[in-house]
Amino acid sequence: MSIPDIILFQPDIPQNTGNIIRLCANSGAKLHLVRPLGFPLEDKKLRRAGLDYHEYASIQIHDNWSSCRQFLNNKRIIAIETSGNNYYHKIDYAANDALVFGSETSGLPIEVLNQVDIIAKIPMLAGQRSLNLSNSVALVAYEAWRQLGFNNGV
Repeated sequence: MSIPDIILFQPDIPQNTGNIIRLCANSGAKLHLVRPLGFPLEDKKLRRAGLDYHEYASIQIHDNWSSCRQFLNNKRIIAIETSGNNYYHKIDYAANDALVFGSETSGLPIEVLNQVDIIAKIPMLAGQRSLNLSNSVALVAYEAWRQLGFNNGV
């Protein structure tokens, strides 16, 4: 792959996941979904948000964080979380990285954050909680892809 993998840890909102599936289909990123999911994979809202891109996206489902982490054992894991010490655009990304994003309602638990290599954040105005998950994934994924020269992009 020419772009880091994307991991959604226990996503809650099917429309966000559908949008991210579409992003993965268009960028070549592999998507990992870590259960439990807040919706069934056959959800109409998930399908509608992803339009007809589902067949073009590479999606791996993991029963839990441990199995996902084991599956990705050779990748550098970068968490995107509001508590991050680094800004996402200041990281030097590699194609072998994986970007992990927490659920819309609770983010990433400390057990996951303790097992990642870097915790990065997206700048926001003071007093704001977070950005929409699919917007956050798009910002970071495209910054990583940009740094990698939009390899395979047209």
